Amino acid sequence: MLLPLFFLLLLLNLHLSSSSSISFPDFQIIDVLQPLTVTGTLPDFNNTHFADESKYTLRLLHRDRFPSVSYRNHHHRLHARLRRDTDRVAAILRRISGKTVPSGSKYEVDDFGSDVVSGMDQGSGEYFVRIGVGSPPRDQYMVIDSGSDMVWVQCQPCKLCYKQSDPVFDPAKSGSYTGVSCGTVIRNVAMGCGHRNRGMFVGAAGLLGIGGGSMSFVGQLTGQTGGAFGYCLVSRGTDSTGSLVFGREALPVGASIALPDDVFDLTETGDGGVVMDTGTAVTRLPTAAYAAFRDGFKAQTANLPRASGVSIFDTCYDLSGFVSVRVPTVSFYFTEGPVLTLPARNFLMPVDDSGTYCFAFAASPTGLSIIGNIQQEGIQVSFDGANGFVGFGPNVC
Repeated sequence: MLLPLFFLLLLLNLHLSSSSSISFPDFQIIDVLQPLTVTGTLPDFNNTHFADESKYTLRLLHRDRFPSVSYRNHHHRLHARLRRDTDRVAAILRRISGKTVPSGSKYEVDDFGSDVVSGMDQGSGEYFVRIGVGSPPRDQYMVIDSGSDMVWVQCQPCKLCYKQSDPVFDPAKSGSYTGVSCGTVIRNVAMGCGHRNRGMFVGAAGLLGIGGGSMSFVGQLTGQTGGAFGYCLVSRGTDSTGSLVFGREALPVGASIALPDDVFDLTETGDGGVVMDTGTAVTRLPTAAYAAFRDGFKAQTANLPRASGVSIFDTCYDLSGFVSVRVPTVSFYFTEGPVLTLPARNFLMPVDDSGTYCFAFAASPTGLSIIGNIQQEGIQVSFDGANGFVGFGPNVC
């Protein structure tokens, strides 16, 4: 889900870490025989979502955990994910290319965060949380989307509703429900009621927007959380859950990167910069950067048998005869900041049930880079919107 550009534009260099001065190993071992399946069952979420007054925690799970989501095999699951991924990237690029600025001007934060959008046409629906809605609270699964500033659920009477896991929320049974005018000051978290809905939400009741706007969930909680939040995306093919945490305690100690002002600069056509997006699966890099990165990786994996490309992946390997393989370490080097080294499964991923693995990056059609959720899995990522920091913590989910 698209994280607001006003604190997520980074100057980023990608390298294969091979220098002895770096504390990370030059190579990692990836387990080729690791199971690829998930249970397709929902965890037992209790109603205790908030740990204390300074930190609000929600459990996070991937859409594949819903029983209504089923695939014939891993190949089918992957291609469904890549179709959603393609829709998401196209939506991001449309959102940027659709903006026009006067000659001599440049893009500003509001060019990316001011629109109120539902997210339903942007490939939304990868990660879910469960929250209580109304009084008394009725638990509902919600899609989290940092590309949206809206918080809404489907409501009765529903003239056009998609299927969801829980009963559709009935405002008439909520003591806290009231209509809100356009000029009313919101004192608690406000949510919208959708009576005609469609989208890619699997079994979710609605959408929990965590974008940079004042009406997003993050924006409405700024007084309590200081505009800070973090997440850890659960790794593919596991039965565990990730986390979505709001509050200053979500920020890891000693792991933040200050963003200089000039990192916000974009060209008049919207090229340049880097977006971290939990809604995009595969990291996209400008063509020249991707080609150099890919070729460097290929040079250090020349001993592995190659396979034909799959979908958007052009660098694949036939690892069907292996139990485990050694692959080069991949790290993100942030300007004047620490190194973020990826687990091997975050950049070399299985694409079928026959042992085919692919380098999980792709070329971007523009100068914009997008760091996708495959590369973010199992890493604690934190954001401090008030102070313009992004951090990577040692905690994994």
